[in-house]
Amino acid sequence: MAETKIAFFETEKWEEDYLREKLATVKNISLDFSPTILEPNNLAKARNAGILAVFIYSKIQKEILDALPGLKSIATMSTGFDHIDIKECQSRKIKVSNVPTYGSNTVAEHTFALILALSRKLVPSIERTRQGDFTLEGLRGFDLSGKTIGIIGLGNIGKHVARIASGFEMNILAFDPMPDKSFGRKMKIKFMEVDELLANSDIITLHAPDNEKTHHLINKNNIEKIKKGACLVNTARGGLVETEALLSALKQDILAGAGLDVLEEECVVKEEKELLAAPFQNKCDLKTVLQNHILIQNPKVIVTPHNAFNSKEALARILDTTIENILAFLKNKPINLVK
Repeated sequence: MAETKIAFFETEKWEEDYLREKLATVKNISLDFSPTILEPNNLAKARNAGILAVFIYSKIQKEILDALPGLKSIATMSTGFDHIDIKECQSRKIKVSNVPTYGSNTVAEHTFALILALSRKLVPSIERTRQGDFTLEGLRGFDLSGKTIGIIGLGNIGKHVARIASGFEMNILAFDPMPDKSFGRKMKIKFMEVDELLANSDIITLHAPDNEKTHHLINKNNIEKIKKGACLVNTARGGLVETEALLSALKQDILAGAGLDVLEEECVVKEEKELLAAPFQNKCDLKTVLQNHILIQNPKVIVTPHNAFNSKEALARILDTTIENILAFLKNKPINLVK
């Protein structure tokens, strides 16, 4: 059986070590690794490759494909795949697979870390005791049991949030444009429109993509509909919340607090792992940057640096799924194919 060359690009040393170890027992393959982006002037390591594995900065277009006539499969180490010319690959019968999901439970767990930090005033409690002050004034929190959580976006992450909320004996409301009624019945979730959810939730948590329909989902026109004293948590995309409206709601005490892993102008993030890559650069709107600075300094607000996805297990799952995609292709049973 002929040997298949697998060329990996945009890999860090720990990723190379991990992949080499996991693929060590696979016969009739050779592995080549490069930390750089695959570009037309950087094709040497991809020569004669039957399988290519890349991240989002390697633009796999016609020029690249023309130079790799032996290529049969591309495994992108990401959920997104708009860096690959899918139509051109299809015309050449090149299979393209992705990593559909890798951090659902990871982001859900971080969501509840923020919820618990808000509900039990963990940040001021820790800061105070580090100063040697063990007084309890101003540190009274609230129970989650019996409270109502409103989940906007009941996809993979939102469902994990619902499961965790159920464990805390919370009442669960949800909005989703395509609600999973079966899951809803199982978890005793009440589906409703956004405005009704805002009015009836003690904690509102966002788990939706940022697109034309969802941008500024929370805005100056509906922020006052939020139940007075509620908390808002956003571990999805900063653009879901209009920063100016959020500042106003905090000032008016409509919101008692906010837990944010994302800010409106942290730049356009398509893929969380992108935040760990060297090419990622901040190009932000100055006005919103200044408003974000005010948010970060607000004692009612907890901000984490878009870190909800960043667990060792989640990053390993990206590599594990990539390995599964490669092995499935080698067995002529490709999985996670994109269209």
